[in-house]
Amino acid sequence: MENFNYNQILSVTMILFAIIDILGSIPIVISLRNKVGHIQSEKASIVALLLMIFFLFIGEEMLKIIGLDISSFAIAGSVVIFIIAMEMILGINLFKEEAPESASIVPLAFPLIAGSGTLTTLLSLKSEYATQNIIVGIILNMIFVYIVLKNTIYLEKILGKTGLNIMRKAFGIILLAIAIKLFRNNTGL
Repeated sequence: MENFNYNQILSVTMILFAIIDILGSIPIVISLRNKVGHIQSEKASIVALLLMIFFLFIGEEMLKIIGLDISSFAIAGSVVIFIIAMEMILGINLFKEEAPESASIVPLAFPLIAGSGTLTTLLSLKSEYATQNIIVGIILNMIFVYIVLKNTIYLEKILGKTGLNIMRKAFGIILLAIAIKLFRNNTGL
């Protein structure tokens, strides 16, 4: 068994931090909280953590069993991310309202935190990094995600309504670009 490698842990943590982009998701989290009244930070963080670790170990096999390849999975994820981005940019609602209990898991834990981009990234990281280093990177990211989710009310007060609207539009465009990149990389267009 390989030892823990701090360089690998740092690399994995930074890659996942960029993909998860919880800071960029603050406007979405606040919007969800406003729709459903309460976000269960612990539940969302734990479910996302378990999803990522589960997918790290059996993701590729699971996709093969149901006849999907990673590219198809990434393309589906890019469509969902595209729709979320359009909602943010245009200020419209395309997704149906979720029940209060389920908003912490869908769409917060999945696909927002542990979405197709994160899950496909985990499969890519597995070929380059030791599994235990990836797990440490996942745990560090989920601790940060939990802290951000717990403090969205405070972050909302700091940013204000105008700041949130600017952030929502700006990150909507970034999400849109991520969706298009995911789509292009996996379709060859």
